[in-house]
Amino acid sequence: MRTVVLAFAILLLAACSQRLLEAPLRLPDFRLAPGAFGRSLSLNQRLTLEQLPELAAQTPVARQRSLDALLEIDAEGVRLAGFALGQRILTLTWDGTTLGGERHALLPKEVDAGHILRDIQLVYWPAETIRPALPVDWTLEDSGEQRILNYRGQMQVTVHYHAVPRWTGRAELDNRLGRYRLLIESSPMAGS
Repeated sequence: MRTVVLAFAILLLAACSQRLLEAPLRLPDFRLAPGAFGRSLSLNQRLTLEQLPELAAQTPVARQRSLDALLEIDAEGVRLAGFALGQRILTLTWDGTTLGGERHALLPKEVDAGHILRDIQLVYWPAETIRPALPVDWTLEDSGEQRILNYRGQMQVTVHYHAVPRWTGRAELDNRLGRYRLLIESSPMAGS
């Protein structure tokens, strides 16, 4: 009887340890200081979120959603306001310590301030400020037209830039882990 109980306990521990090993992979949250961006910037943006085909087949909602946004970055903070049909549906503030914001109740739960801040910083912050904030096993490759975030050598996110400086014109963030593509069309606000 003791042998059976011991064997059962070993199997139970093995099953628990296997579950721990299979924890879902998540992208790191950088939460970089606003001043690490290195300049002040005010942008008008058109953001288009596309579900990647693997997810779209399983989801009955529309594959593509767009909204207009105003993005401001300076040494004191990051501020973003998102608008759809003339109504503000999203705000985000980050002062380097506190992440705040509001969102319309009808926005999908995946649209959250932490993910938005991570994507903004991955697209725009200098690579040399992102790399030290990456956890073990994560690396960032950066060239003039492309940025790649890898986990253990496997590509998880790519960013393609179509203009110089990178915050003007079009940028495309392809998040394979999150199964979405974010198309960002930006132009400097008057006077910035």
